[in-house]
Amino acid sequence: MTAAPATAALGRDRRRGSVLIIVLWICLGLVTLTLYFAHEVNSELQAAANRVGEIEARQAVAGAIRYAAYVLNNYGIDGVVPDSGIPPDPVQDYYSAGLQVGDAPGDPQFWFIGRDPNDVGTPPLTQPVFSLVDEASKLNLNTVTTGMLTNLCTTILPTTDDTSDLVSAIVSWRTRQGQAGAGAANSLYSTLDPARVNKGALFETTDELRLVYGATLDILLGEDTNRNGALDPNEDDGDQSPPHDNQDGQLQPGLLEYVTAFSNQPTTTITGGARVDVTNAGSRQRLMALMTRKGISGGNARTYLQRIGATVCNSVAQFMVQSRISAADFALIHTSIYVAPPTAFNKVEGLVNVNTASETVLASLPGISPAVAASMVAYRQANPEALTSFAWLQNVPLGNNVIRTIGPYITDQSYQFSADIAAVGRNGRGYCREKVVFDTSKGIPRIIYRQDLSSYGWALGSQLRQTLKTARIN
Repeated sequence: MTAAPATAALGRDRRRGSVLIIVLWICLGLVTLTLYFAHEVNSELQAAANRVGEIEARQAVAGAIRYAAYVLNNYGIDGVVPDSGIPPDPVQDYYSAGLQVGDAPGDPQFWFIGRDPNDVGTPPLTQPVFSLVDEASKLNLNTVTTGMLTNLCTTILPTTDDTSDLVSAIVSWRTRQGQAGAGAANSLYSTLDPARVNKGALFETTDELRLVYGATLDILLGEDTNRNGALDPNEDDGDQSPPHDNQDGQLQPGLLEYVTAFSNQPTTTITGGARVDVTNAGSRQRLMALMTRKGISGGNARTYLQRIGATVCNSVAQFMVQSRISAADFALIHTSIYVAPPTAFNKVEGLVNVNTASETVLASLPGISPAVAASMVAYRQANPEALTSFAWLQNVPLGNNVIRTIGPYITDQSYQFSADIAAVGRNGRGYCREKVVFDTSKGIPRIIYRQDLSSYGWALGSQLRQTLKTARIN
């Protein structure tokens, strides 16, 4: 009779324990739901911050475009290439790295991803160079000769590759209908998926090369898959991560690094007047008037013209060599003279600016060996004050015959510049990259091409990435 109360108490304790366990499970579930929703809210918050960062980065790119136009309008005058610098350097014409859009700490920033024309790749750059890029420092796909294109492809592509088919395909692509070679290789294009035909017209952009038969991404990009001109860690690790590279500690860029479709210069002067054609004796009187108007003494001007005599000059460089004009006097008139193009268009297309061209591009010119190209770059680097024209070519061991040979393909002026702009939003969040090509040949810079390069990935180098990441954490 005494056991009944104890059994009842035990039952009550069991019920209470069951309730406690149920309550604990409910609490655990509520905590789990709270943590889950908190994580979701945090993820959405981070995603929203990243979206805002991208918007800020794109607005920074818009600001960078306006800044680049301002720089070219004020410093890229009459074929001059503006000098770049990094804050707080006060000497250069413009700043090219880490420019902040706004006054508050951590506001969006932008950089102009550029190239160093005097860089020879040894040792390789592991961080990008920052500057505007001179499009005349490259070979123009629409005017480059078969020989020059062969020289370039032979230099940059593996020695095991046969470049002749690729060169023929590029030349055939740009050859207008009705001209020799037009429509060639259409049977090859018809086998592609999707099928297409050979264009038979001039290149409008360099990325049009992706449509040319045989121009694979490996050929176009090489190891520089993010197109920033620097050797990033993933571009020197073999097969550990894309792209495939030979892990030799060097950066081997592809064809896109050295070609353009935009370079040309006007046949008019900065004031809108016609330049003087130096080709033949018919323009000698105008040339005499030009030289005296520019401050060259009458005696010197007559001497220069007497040295030319009845010689037909096929380039401004030949005029310089034949007249033996002094570098100082040549600098006074070089933007006011030209050799008239064979077409009726008011521009001369595809000349390579020897003041800014890379060693690889210089070595592609006829008669220029890799060793001579290296000596040209070395002279430029040692004598930057001489780059007011290309009269310095006479101080390099080229010889007048070589200068005459390369004369029809070279210039010392540039009128098209690309701004490869990379930007990040506030506190290093968000990333955007756009390439914009400006044409200054008509005075006021105008945009002639624009391309979003954000999909090529981070292009500002590992050091800057770590710096921005550390600043965001702190």
